[in-house]
This record gives sequence, C-alpha cells and structure tokens, in this order.
Amino acid sequence: MKLNEIREEARKKLAAMHARSERDLAALKTHLFGKSGVLTGLMKSLKDLPQDERPKAGKEINDVRVELAALCDKKEKELHRLAIEEALNAEQIDLSIDKPCRTVGARHPLNTVKNRLIDYFIGNGYVVYDSPEIETDYYNFQALNVPPDHPARDMQDTFFINDGILLRTQTSAGQIRLMEKFKPPIKMICPGRVFRNDDDSTHSPVFHQMEGLVVDKNVTLCDLKGTLESFAKFIFGEQPTIRFRPSYFPFTEPSVEVDVSCFKCGGKGCRVCKNTGWIEILGAGMVNRKVLENCGIDPDEYHGFAFGMGLDRITMIECAINDIKLLWENDVRFLRQFK
Repeated sequence: MKLNEIREEARKKLAAMHARSERDLAALKTHLFGKSGVLTGLMKSLKDLPQDERPKAGKEINDVRVELAALCDKKEKELHRLAIEEALNAEQIDLSIDKPCRTVGARHPLNTVKNRLIDYFIGNGYVVYDSPEIETDYYNFQALNVPPDHPARDMQDTFFINDGILLRTQTSAGQIRLMEKFKPPIKMICPGRVFRNDDDSTHSPVFHQMEGLVVDKNVTLCDLKGTLESFAKFIFGEQPTIRFRPSYFPFTEPSVEVDVSCFKCGGKGCRVCKNTGWIEILGAGMVNRKVLENCGIDPDEYHGFAFGMGLDRITMIECAINDIKLLWENDVRFLRQFK
C-alpha cells in the first residue's frame, strides 16, 4: 500500500468515528503503529531500498507516522469528551414525569422533644449554653459542692479518663462555667449528652439531660414552683398537676423531686405510673450558697434555683416508650412511627 493511500484511509476512518468508537480507534492504532502495522512494515522495508533513497523515504514515512499519531491522540480526547456528554445526557432526570414516592425520614423523637423544650425556654427568656462532654473533676463535682469524699459520688458511677478528667455525669457543670463568665441576672439552659455506668431498660450509659438555672435578686422557691408548673402544662397539657417531694442534692438547698400526676389514668394508678398515680419527671431546688460562692457570686445578694430533667425520660413518657434502648437502636420500624 502506498504511503498516501495509508494516510487518506486513516483520515477517513478517524472522521467516521463517534462517541462509542474507542475500540475502532484502538484497532486503527494497532493497524498503523503495531508490530505488524503498515507503517511499521514500511519502516522495516527501508533496508530493501538503495542506500541513497533510504533517507528521503524514511523521512516521508516518519512524517506520515507523526501526523497520524497526532490525529489519533486528538480523536481519542474527542471520543472521551463525547462519551462523557452522552453519559450525562442519559442520566438526566425528567422532572415532569411522575415518579413513585420514596420513603421520607422524620426527626428522631428525642430530638423532637429536645427542640420543643429549647424553643419553650428560649421563649421564656432563657439562653442556651453548651459545655464540654469531657470535664474536669472540679466542674463536674467539686464546684457543685461535691468534694472527693462526698457520699453523693457513689450515686453516680462515673467514667474516668484519667486522674481528674472524666465524661460528665451531669450537664450541671455547664452552670458553673457560665456563672464564672457572667454575673447575674442569669437565665440559662444547658442540654446535652451525659455518661454514667448504668444499663437497664430505663437507664443507658449515654443519655441526655437539660439543666436550667436562674440567678437574680429576690428569687424564691415559689418562682421555681411556678416555672415548673408552666413547664409541665406545656409538655403534658392542662390536666396534670405537679407535686414537690423533699429530696437531697449537694448543689441545691432545699432540694425537691418533682412529680406530675399520671396523664394516662388521671392519678388513679396504672401500669404507666406503676400504680402510684404520679410520674417523676425531674429534680430541682434552690442553688446552694456554696455553689454561688465557688462562682464568685454573693449568696446574700443573689439567690437562684436550678432544675434538671432527663430528656430520654421525658421522651419515653410522652411517646409511651418502655425501653430506653429503642431510642439508640435506629430501627427504622420504630422510627417510622414518629413521622
């Protein structure tokens, strides 16, 4: 085959190639430049020419080889671009066509309850404060009037990381951090995860709390009672009533446990309230003088109240969930009920 015929034939084949011609291009390159290719064969045949004709013939063959190699490289890039465009066009979604509806997820019930409470307290003038989940012994215990030898530490089986560093057992530590930075008046809530070595159907090693704190002049236990009554009505409706039971917390004095009358049986006694007619929802009390002093606040001038609730417990009560582990298993059959 003559050199010009090889060039023209190759050009025609390249011009005829389309987006899916990668194999044709590879075959053409083998036909031209392979070990048994026509141009390779012409180069090998130079030895058969007279000595004085070899330089000229070799240059002509090489010029055609360089030209066709450049055309093949250009066509390869063009075919690659066309293949991408064709794939993109094939993957376009026609929004005008009705498609079967896919299952849409929903917010986790725990987050739903948490967000409702945050919105409620923000609407009542509270600020939201966040604090570290990895805490020091000082903020988690000592500043809250729980010294190293205090028996209250036995009530909380703590995860210690090393000496003096632990996973917080309560979000109350955030109250200390805030009172160190800001002076009264203070109205804050601190929601977040806490950690205790406790595990059964109503307890989890990881759970959620929301602490509330109010510090100002002339704050009394009546203010606390009114705050918690309004909160209970917001969560459980107008029917339930609340009661205070004397209790003990090192960081509040006096301290109370707060119960709400069972919204299921109206206080008569049922499985939900364990036949008592009441459901425990949180702990609260007036901020201990020592806690205020530890934060540099004069307890003779300022008084405060604090309350803390388990968000998981509130969620379980409101959604009639009997096992706290259901909140953590991410079973879509369970979560689908709260869409």
